[in-house]
Amino acid sequence: MLKYLLVLQLLVTVVTTTTNILSKTKTINNKITQSIFNYNNNKLGKLAVRYTTVKHSFLPTLKAKKGNVLCIHGFGGNADQWRKNLPVLSNEGYDTYAIDLLGYGYSDKPNPKQYEVNEIYNFETWSDQSISFIENVIKEPTYVVCNSVGCIAGLLAAVQRPDLIKGLILIDMSLRLLHVRNQNPIQRPFVSAFQTLLRETNAGKYFFKQIAQPKAIKNILNQAYADNSVDDEIVDIILKPGLEPGAVDVFLDFISYSGGPLPEDLLPQVKIPVRILWGENDPWEPIKLGRKYENYDCVDEFVPLPGGGHCPMDQIPDIVNYEILRFFKL
Repeated sequence: MLKYLLVLQLLVTVVTTTTNILSKTKTINNKITQSIFNYNNNKLGKLAVRYTTVKHSFLPTLKAKKGNVLCIHGFGGNADQWRKNLPVLSNEGYDTYAIDLLGYGYSDKPNPKQYEVNEIYNFETWSDQSISFIENVIKEPTYVVCNSVGCIAGLLAAVQRPDLIKGLILIDMSLRLLHVRNQNPIQRPFVSAFQTLLRETNAGKYFFKQIAQPKAIKNILNQAYADNSVDDEIVDIILKPGLEPGAVDVFLDFISYSGGPLPEDLLPQVKIPVRILWGENDPWEPIKLGRKYENYDCVDEFVPLPGGGHCPMDQIPDIVNYEILRFFKL
């Protein structure tokens, strides 16, 4: 009897120790780390790009690696907006990454005033940055998950290098309603004049100063999320990079960007699978307008997200993570 008790105790000890080791390993592997990628741009030279990552564990007791995921934020955002998604996707077998687009987050912010208007901060630059990141950091074809204006950068990258992108998820894609082609003729001169006023005079910096405050950011995010779920953490995530040197000039340059491609220009050229997720309560990019994109050949499904606003990956991450993983099972 004593022999059996000793064997039982040994088994319990082994199981408990193994469980603790695996638990600690998962915690370590699901800890989001940040790094710098040196992005070489033909026009701008070498630039520092901040990215966050959660690497999948290769321990044989855990799930085998299934692939890679690159997440791209939207206007005014940064990689930390994906903090509720990277660990979950990593747990399911994916090496996960999120980048700060050039000019945003903690990536470098070249002065746009040293170049032509919108010469730096445009979708061509961000597409090239994303492609370079996949080639030099991930080094394998990857799934790309985007939000808002990041969707246009992702679409352009998919058009330019379909060999590097296995599939694309567009979350509340920017409709670019202030694009020159979406403005009526009467509206155009007034929009252009207002953009010039903000970009070229002190009015723009004054405007930015008014919104680059915790209370203002929280009000903006509450509108974007279409509820009152915004907490101090996400306010801090958005506000702090906005106070970095050069951030105001990037902001004023991009809000003057009414050119470049529209989703309807790029979707017909995409040859890889695309899935569109859309918050039903998005006040900035209404789902009713977004639905017109579900009939393109590359789009396999348009998924409404109940309760979701403009940034559902942060607002309702459980639903978004489920939908991302469901797409990967194609």
